[in-house]
Amino acid sequence: MPLLSFPARLESLAAADPDRPAVTCSGESMSRRSLQSTATRLARELRDLGVEPGDFVTVALPNSVDWFVAYVACWMLGAVPQPTSAKLPPRELAAIVELAGSKVVIGAPEATLDLLPTGTKTLPLGHRPDESIPDEPLPDATSPAWKAPTSGGSTGRPKLIVSGDPAAYDTDAPLPLGLQPDGALMMPGPLYHNGPGVWACQALLAGNHVVLLPRFDADATLASIETHRCDVVYMVPTMMKRISRLDDDVRLGFDLSSIRIVWHLAEPCPAWLKQEWIDWLGAERIFELYAGTEAQAVTIITGTEWLEHRGSVGRVTTGEMKICDDDGNDLPIGEQGEVWMRSTRGTPTYEYVGAKAKTLDGGWESLGDIGWFDADGYLYLGDRVADMILSGGANIYPAEVENALNEHPDVQSCAVIGIPHDDRGNDVHAIVQADPQRAPQSALLEFLADRLATYKLPRTVEYVDDPLRDDAGKVRRSALRAERMPPPR
Repeated sequence: MPLLSFPARLESLAAADPDRPAVTCSGESMSRRSLQSTATRLARELRDLGVEPGDFVTVALPNSVDWFVAYVACWMLGAVPQPTSAKLPPRELAAIVELAGSKVVIGAPEATLDLLPTGTKTLPLGHRPDESIPDEPLPDATSPAWKAPTSGGSTGRPKLIVSGDPAAYDTDAPLPLGLQPDGALMMPGPLYHNGPGVWACQALLAGNHVVLLPRFDADATLASIETHRCDVVYMVPTMMKRISRLDDDVRLGFDLSSIRIVWHLAEPCPAWLKQEWIDWLGAERIFELYAGTEAQAVTIITGTEWLEHRGSVGRVTTGEMKICDDDGNDLPIGEQGEVWMRSTRGTPTYEYVGAKAKTLDGGWESLGDIGWFDADGYLYLGDRVADMILSGGANIYPAEVENALNEHPDVQSCAVIGIPHDDRGNDVHAIVQADPQRAPQSALLEFLADRLATYKLPRTVEYVDDPLRDDAGKVRRSALRAERMPPPR
């Protein structure tokens, strides 16, 4: 099959249509040719700082045109971009850089500089290479891994998930993710997370215009879709809910006729919320994907399929999946257990740095999710093994309680955790972002009583002012629980 390095693929796109926008964010657009030119200059700077083929380069940048410049520059050198949040505490960022052995950190805050491993070079937030640096193409290079995102998982300990795929583009393969040539992707999610990074990079390589938001905003997302005629949209249910909560005269006032596909993933989507989006945009436009960053296996479901298999995340399209009990024994159709995945390709899909996979004999791996299959091969997810609450001998899944809470119109976000109890083992504790005057505990419990069995109802409710999920839809229940654990006796 004809393979091009990512830099060669992007150069071919720039040669074909140099002035077409490649990336737009916060009012700044960079054309295909300008992206190539700026990235080449940055690549020369990185090379002068000691970056060589195969080296990791930590990219600690917020959503911006500069994020793409950094990624493309790494690929031009055959290096591996290693994205992290631009808001990480200095010690956490330093720990990740040490784990990766990164030669350079792009976007390192000043507070981090004294904590980084000796010899680590840095480029500050907002750095652009001087235009006096030559932008003639560098020798062609193919990075051995095209990305190496960071994940704390349920343990909170950082690990790298290094892609098993080199930065090589198959020109004969169909475009992934429903992308079309010369389309436009709406990306409101943070690029340092795997899903947004994958969608955005694949769209760029497909020749699409990638439209970014610096951070998620419901109005701005819809306005950008209308302005740039985006045909593919990336969402997580947290974003979907915030958009659904817009006043109808606002939400329905945008022209969204350009949309062909809305992808949602990364967190469980309540059935009521998915139904709202299907009723609004049409089932044929709504797609859901379930997979881990590790990409051993994937499920996909269309909105039309979902109406016949409500609550499912789809059938397996890549790799293999099965359901096992606590002892690793296969479970029959309809029985709930741990989801195990196995790649069917001949090469690894990823490599961990700083962690080990949870495995079964035969190459099966688990990400810690619970689920079951129906008779038609559709997968349904419960929650993560590590987050399950055992209370009075009953298994309670936080996501189920959270889905019911999120249905309340005054709840902006929530998280449900288990708090130790001497008799029951754990009590269900709800943390909600809501006004306690508009949604007092008594009203919330009355609302939940119509939706949940009594034993699943929260025993306590805590009110907070800040969102409990980030813009990628992620919530770290283990950290929330640790913060609320009583001190050791």
